Amino acid sequence: MSSGAGTTVAAESADATASAGVASAAVTAQQEPIFQEINAEQAGDLVEIESACMRCFKTGITRLLPTKIPFFREVVLMSFKCEHCGHMNNEMQSASEIQKNGVRIELDVQKPSDLNRRVVRSDNSSISIPEVELEIPVQSQKGEVTTVEGIIERTITGLSQDQEKRRIDHPTEAASIDAFIDRLRQLKLLNKPFRLLLEDISGNSFIENPLAPASDPQLKMGHFTRTQAQNEQLGLYDQNHEEQNLLKPMAEGEWNIENLHGEVLQFATNCPNCQVPCETNMKLTNIPHFKEVVIMATVCSRCGHKTNEVKSGGGIEPEGVRFKVRVASKEDLTRDVLKSETCSLSIPELDMDVGPNALCGRFTTIEGLLVAMREQLDGTLFHDSADEPSKRQLERFLDTFDNVLKLQQVITLVLEDPAGNTYVQSLTDNDEPDDKLTVERYERSYEDNEELGLNDMKTENYEKDA
Repeated sequence: MSSGAGTTVAAESADATASAGVASAAVTAQQEPIFQEINAEQAGDLVEIESACMRCFKTGITRLLPTKIPFFREVVLMSFKCEHCGHMNNEMQSASEIQKNGVRIELDVQKPSDLNRRVVRSDNSSISIPEVELEIPVQSQKGEVTTVEGIIERTITGLSQDQEKRRIDHPTEAASIDAFIDRLRQLKLLNKPFRLLLEDISGNSFIENPLAPASDPQLKMGHFTRTQAQNEQLGLYDQNHEEQNLLKPMAEGEWNIENLHGEVLQFATNCPNCQVPCETNMKLTNIPHFKEVVIMATVCSRCGHKTNEVKSGGGIEPEGVRFKVRVASKEDLTRDVLKSETCSLSIPELDMDVGPNALCGRFTTIEGLLVAMREQLDGTLFHDSADEPSKRQLERFLDTFDNVLKLQQVITLVLEDPAGNTYVQSLTDNDEPDDKLTVERYERSYEDNEELGLNDMKTENYEKDA
């Protein structure tokens, strides 16, 4: 184990205590946000703990600073220094929440500009390049913000360490490593295309799309359900024993559906913006001509951040549904829309695609959806650090989007939900589709069922397996 890794272990052993101390201080000090925007005045928020130096084994100081990197996520900056031997170590650990599903991204690297694509990868991501049989396993490297070329260069640097000594002690192994390093260097010359596969079980990794908001034919992204082993790797455990269950079954007749419709339930959570403890309100309601849905809303009293999310109260429909809405008048903008979390959006006239996980499930209007899409584009990752051509391209697109909101340009908004849990209001009295609304039902593909987890779902004779 390297001294850096040892320092990390020492720091992590006190991480829970330090995090609890930071959280407690935040609540008592007038609920100050735990993760603040990074700035020069944050020195007062440092947490210092004594840690063992992995070089001389004497006592040094580890400093922890929870902060937010703009357009990225919450992180904990850690710095260790030993006053006895001078050993120092700096690291960054992710503090963002684990996503519901893992993410799998495939990039087809074809031209030199693809090597400069920005890559955000967490500690829980694995990377592979099949063409050279390169595999970087989960948790073998620390999370970082880098590029495709940076990933290759870091691998070359790691393999090159101790090569001089290895050539003396183990010449055969050293020659094999040298040959592999040459193959990696050939990747940077792009004599032939190669694929970069990134898989993150926490769902917190990302590869830049330079064509955003348009779809990128070289970039494929999909989500998957974690296995039990992967959940345990992230520290997510199931309570299998009945005596340890947090949720207890209700007695029959104790709480009926009529009472649930009339109640607003509350549960404790943390603000997704500043991490201060707050409450989320949840209510079951019925949307006319559709089905029951669960509406959840959170308002932070400290920073004012508001979120709302809608979950379908029913199961997955037998068929997928596709809505096409022509937006040409003010009346079209006022249509009610229930967008589920599995629904993707697109605007063909603008060559724009928004995946199902970009916007969470919500109950809003057509105008509300368009505004949310515009706000998300305006806050795109790396927006303020992008090169000038990318900035100008995004600014032109945002100007076009503003024309859409002002009804100066007619568009068709397409909502496609393979789960069938999305709804768009019709402007007719009998709820039949009007002349600007098209509703299509379609049979899901194997890939759609795989994304929804239906291919592995067993609905008959499952008692035998149990």
